[in-house]
Amino acid sequence: MEFLEGRIFIDSKLPGVPPERRRAIYRATAKTLASIHSANVDMIGLGKYGRRDNYCRRQIERWARQYIASTAEGKPASNPKMFRLIDWLRQNIPPEDSSGVAAGIVHGDFRIDNLVFHPTEDRVIGILDWELSTLGNQMSDVAHCCLPYTVVIGQNKHLDAGFEVTGIPEGIPSQAEFLDDYCSASGNPWPAKVWKFYVAFALFRGASICTGIYNRWLLGNASGGERARYVGNHANELINFAMDFIARKSVLPENPPSDAKQFGNGNKIQNILDERGRFVPSQRVLELRNKLIKFMEDYIYPNEKEFEKLAQSDARWTIHPEEERLRELARKEGLWNLWIPFDSAARARKLIFGEGPNSISDGGRDLLFGAGLSNLEYGYLCEIMGRSFWAPQIFNCSAPDTGNMEVLLRYGNKEQLEEWLIPLLEGKIRSAFAMTEPQVASSEATNIECSIKRQGDSYIINGNKWWTSGAMDPRCRVLIVMGKTDFSAAKHKQQSMILVDIKTPGVHIKRPLLVFGFDDAPHGHAEISFENVCVPAKNILLGEGRGFEIAQGRLGPGRLHHCMRLIGAAERGMQLMAERALSRKAFGKFIAQHGSFLSEMAKCRIELERTRLLVLEAADQLDRLGNKKARGTIAMAKVAAPNMALKVLDMAIQVHGAAGFSTDTVLSHLWATARTLRVADGPDDVHLGTIAKLELQRAKL
Repeated sequence: MEFLEGRIFIDSKLPGVPPERRRAIYRATAKTLASIHSANVDMIGLGKYGRRDNYCRRQIERWARQYIASTAEGKPASNPKMFRLIDWLRQNIPPEDSSGVAAGIVHGDFRIDNLVFHPTEDRVIGILDWELSTLGNQMSDVAHCCLPYTVVIGQNKHLDAGFEVTGIPEGIPSQAEFLDDYCSASGNPWPAKVWKFYVAFALFRGASICTGIYNRWLLGNASGGERARYVGNHANELINFAMDFIARKSVLPENPPSDAKQFGNGNKIQNILDERGRFVPSQRVLELRNKLIKFMEDYIYPNEKEFEKLAQSDARWTIHPEEERLRELARKEGLWNLWIPFDSAARARKLIFGEGPNSISDGGRDLLFGAGLSNLEYGYLCEIMGRSFWAPQIFNCSAPDTGNMEVLLRYGNKEQLEEWLIPLLEGKIRSAFAMTEPQVASSEATNIECSIKRQGDSYIINGNKWWTSGAMDPRCRVLIVMGKTDFSAAKHKQQSMILVDIKTPGVHIKRPLLVFGFDDAPHGHAEISFENVCVPAKNILLGEGRGFEIAQGRLGPGRLHHCMRLIGAAERGMQLMAERALSRKAFGKFIAQHGSFLSEMAKCRIELERTRLLVLEAADQLDRLGNKKARGTIAMAKVAAPNMALKVLDMAIQVHGAAGFSTDTVLSHLWATARTLRVADGPDDVHLGTIAKLELQRAKL
């Protein structure tokens, strides 16, 4: 009887839920049912919860007797079709029912409106109405859950035909896709040969139950009151639906959709991903991925030299007009703000627009808040963007903007979101994060010396920052500055974060800093001084002394994006390495024919693949467990990804010879960026310390 704070979806069509989230809700439903069915009843003490064999046979006889008893005196009248249905069911009971091989926990009334979902996340936190639970044939649960595809049961006088007749609402998977999710999660076989029986059985049981309710309504003692008036009609309509269903020639494809994807469509990318194991992206993510790849091939790669040419000119601190055109095109193509986690988007929508977690936004708002992806789903897309230095900003998915927007999404108030977040989401302005200081080891946030002192309704900021990435961009309007509001407070309560308009008097951009000779124009990395900078008190984020807390929260999704992009950078290195080795001769044969090269290239592929899996695992844990519990795996990814990328890119540079050191290829720039991330994303030593401490904690337990 535990109370759960969450959501219940009464209507299986999920009205009011954005299409992209409907798929996630149905997938969570399938996985939850699979998790129940996967329970070892003997190990959890439920081995004697019910008989395991002949479940459907016993249920048919039970509900047949119930139907006969409910219609014994002609009120209501019995339906001859019901007896033909009963005979058909008796003759078509699947063999596994008598043997009990499909037996386990049966919920008995498993459907989407008996599930409690997390308040903002599309995952199940509770299952209701267990009064029909027992041990038995679990496929009966699956068929009962799938009834909306055949018939929609409501409170109207007549029942409506199911999704497969009226049309599947946008975002909801087909029945075959839902069953595929269930079978993949539970390990149960594809039920094509027996599905007709189980659906007909579910409809038969529903008809018998409705007849009993209607009989009690006629006698004046139905618990449903006036709502029971129409269940007599419902009973006969369910019988008709069942008879029509068993008359159909085919009710399911012979093989699950996943088989068709893997073997039937010749999609090379899909096949490769399927072979990687459990981290297989959904069809929707694959579609976005393919759109992204095409956009990169059509617009990004062809323009790289043009962008680089401007970045090396006297006008390098200006924006190339083609970049703005491509940003608008990416937005129209639905490739905008893909990085935003759906839980953060839900908070912002509620705060800014007063929308609940299931509200439908207009088209403009939907574009603002991305595609409603999880961190894991975004990982497959972020990797593609990482193949080019210029790509992330085209899709409004570049650092430090993503990390700064994430801070605002998670910790900003309504006024801060309206003033700064909305323009950032729209791509009208850009931002920078001012934390690192030249005079202290800034990898330890408690060392920060920049002061933020309260004076009346304002804060006065004094200090020096450097490596403030993005501050040189002419579109940069807001800085998130970390400093100390109370030097005498507890060690981790001294720091605060505050929003600073870069045009505020006293903010001085001293110089652009070079990264191995690259100034990364027009983005840039600035040294900035703050001299008596007066900022409104309302600009403080979350409150005084909360800066360290925000910084730890920022270490999650935003910084894992760097790891995702490094996978893409390494893939670009592998591609260029292979092309060079196949076209360049040395010592009488192509480089690709030299044994030493083949060995090193193979090692690079091994490193890349295992790092990709680690990054995806970190993203998955971030989704399921949150920043704190996933911090160990995130730390591993932050160490592994830049070191792997450096190894791959170094090999690619080696294969290119002198050309690899020049700016004639993207390799030197990709290498320089990867090397900075062994420090900029937190020094390796800090991450290794986190990993080791967690390991020792586990040992003590």
